[in-house]
Amino acid sequence: MMISQARCFWEERLKNHNKTKDKILTMTKVCPDSPEMKAKSVCEAVAEPISADVSFASNRFPSYRLGPDDQIIDEPEEDEKGPSVKDVVDKETGDLSDQHKRLSVRDLACKFDKNLAAASKLVAEAKSNGVTSLEGHVMLKELRDALEAMRGRMDGRNKDSVEKAISMVESLAVTLTQHEGGIIQERFEVKKLASFLKQASEDAKKLINQERSFACAEIESARDLVMRLGGAFKEQELCFKASQDQGPNVKKLVEEVQEARRIRLMHQPTKVMGMKHELRDLKSQIEEKSAYSVKLQRGIGRIKRVEGSKSCPYVLDGAQSLGSCLRIRASSESASDVSKCSVQWYRAASESSRREAISGANRSVYAPEPYDVGRVIQADILSNDQRFTVATVGPINTAAGLQSRVETLLRKSNSEFTVVISQMNGQEHASRSHVFTVGKTRIKLSRGWITKAREIYSNSMQLCGVRDTANVPAKALFWQPRKGLSFLLTFESEQERNAAIVLSRKYAYDCSVTLVGPDD
Repeated sequence: MMISQARCFWEERLKNHNKTKDKILTMTKVCPDSPEMKAKSVCEAVAEPISADVSFASNRFPSYRLGPDDQIIDEPEEDEKGPSVKDVVDKETGDLSDQHKRLSVRDLACKFDKNLAAASKLVAEAKSNGVTSLEGHVMLKELRDALEAMRGRMDGRNKDSVEKAISMVESLAVTLTQHEGGIIQERFEVKKLASFLKQASEDAKKLINQERSFACAEIESARDLVMRLGGAFKEQELCFKASQDQGPNVKKLVEEVQEARRIRLMHQPTKVMGMKHELRDLKSQIEEKSAYSVKLQRGIGRIKRVEGSKSCPYVLDGAQSLGSCLRIRASSESASDVSKCSVQWYRAASESSRREAISGANRSVYAPEPYDVGRVIQADILSNDQRFTVATVGPINTAAGLQSRVETLLRKSNSEFTVVISQMNGQEHASRSHVFTVGKTRIKLSRGWITKAREIYSNSMQLCGVRDTANVPAKALFWQPRKGLSFLLTFESEQERNAAIVLSRKYAYDCSVTLVGPDD
């Protein structure tokens, strides 16, 4: 009697287990994430631990029958092999990938809600199964105690049958314990799946709300666009109607404008051409008069120089161009030696204009620099309390090729010149060749990796042609980087020296600094 009750109990437990497994597999058909790998991982996480931890010989409780001598004989097992869990998972995964193409976000949310309710129901069933399992343990204990009491009263063959029945009850107790472990695992997986579905349901609701907000924003923008287009169409229609109403007046106005343009084109060109011819004639007359005035001034200057030369015992030698040297020499035997006289050089815009003293130029030799181009150079000689003046015939001319050389150097960021230091701080200085680098923001004097001086353009910097004693004045340059330090540099050619002066003053002017000589 007790054995038949135990058998009925286990058959009912197996049916409940199969129902639970079918519900779990059904719930894994819809997963909150769309990729197929996520669905497969959920199914394997739920199905495989249940089938692996709870192992049964078959999908139902084994049936027994009593044989001769009250022996328990197992009935032959029927070959009822169903599909494996892996095949079921693969099939459900394929179905899930097909359904994903058809399910919308709202459908997924509904599915998640249904599965969440089913998972909650499974949790409640698992709790009730725990109570039922406890009752099964109590029943098996009572059965074993009854069999133990019967064994004490039996003897012989009946005692062996009772012992076999006790061993069967013990095996049933072990199987029940294993089944309880499976039920605990199932309960954990069900709780895990329930929390997973709850989170997925919340994510789906958030996604629905987000999509709803996006859709509302797009609808509002589309509505505004339609309103603007409607207003533009109405405005265009009103403008078109207004233009149709004012059509005759507009045509009349256009005809008047065209007539006014035609009259303007007929009369204006003749007047403009006449004014152009008058301006051309005036310009030619002014040019002729200015040229004649220059000739007169030059003639007057020559006359004055001829008259002055008769009385002046000194003359000025040298080409009147940039790159040459102007020298004062005595033209008569009665004149004193120039080295014993006091000399001061001047520059002026013209022979009759106010002249400017060149500071430091008090020798008998002077090499014009780029600042002197276009100006007249004069020199006063004081000899025996008498003052004599000599001057160039005309303004100083620029050197040939200097402009193209400067334009070539301006294309570079830094221009380097080979120089020799003739003097340093007013003292003779014998040295090898150095590199004089003129940059856009500074000037540097160096030899190899040794730097003699390097300064940015500032008001304390001075640079000009040499005005004192020098071996080759036309190639020499005076440079004072800062107060207390000065150099007298000799270049390889007159053109290099003049190009360095022009470049330095151009870059300094870009830095809002004017490079001049001492006391200028």
